[in-house]
Amino acid sequence: MREKVLDALIQVSAQPEAVTTLGVGASIAGEVARNVDLRSAPTARADRVYSGVLFTAAGLSRLPPAARARAEECVRIFSGLWGVTSPGDRIPAYRLSMATDLPGIGPLASAWRSELAAALDPRADGELVVDCRSATYLTAWRPPHSAAWVQVRVVRELAGVRSVVSHNAKHARGVLARHLVTRRRRPPVDAESLAAAASELIGEPWVAVELATSVRGARVLTLVVR
Repeated sequence: MREKVLDALIQVSAQPEAVTTLGVGASIAGEVARNVDLRSAPTARADRVYSGVLFTAAGLSRLPPAARARAEECVRIFSGLWGVTSPGDRIPAYRLSMATDLPGIGPLASAWRSELAAALDPRADGELVVDCRSATYLTAWRPPHSAAWVQVRVVRELAGVRSVVSHNAKHARGVLARHLVTRRRRPPVDAESLAAAASELIGEPWVAVELATSVRGARVLTLVVR
């Protein structure tokens, strides 16, 4: 599947309407154009290639050795091009969202679904899955019923009114991910112990942690930020 998506992406990126097809802004047309050379492009660890708000907050490339090994074992990064990677996988920089309807492939979230289930379901069986994905990536893989699945939600509360803020949500999820791989206590094994671990950071950067009942198979951990 990676080969198929890569071939389709290279072909689309060489076309004049590539920016429109891939649903990105004209300001990154140069990055889209570089997709054409992905097969010969230099690579780096995935934890260095991904540099958005969540990844900056998680700082996976700056972890001490023990925490880095823990991240490579238990952290997975979802990708429209690769399906899923671990932090230590070497990949080239690219431009492709999981939300893309890629000519020759179709909607990527649907195209990847069976592949991701085959790769991730055995790994998630009986384990705690701390889900920090955005809505775009949620539809690509649903943890098996045997997993303790917890979706992480972030809200801002001002004068008693709560709202969802994208930037804050990504940052808070990244902070949580870093905390979970760097803390020296026993790793959480279920929703309740995850909430307890998240509560260790109350005061900075969040002011409250709430655990809700199951929603479509997942518990919801809400981090309330300033």
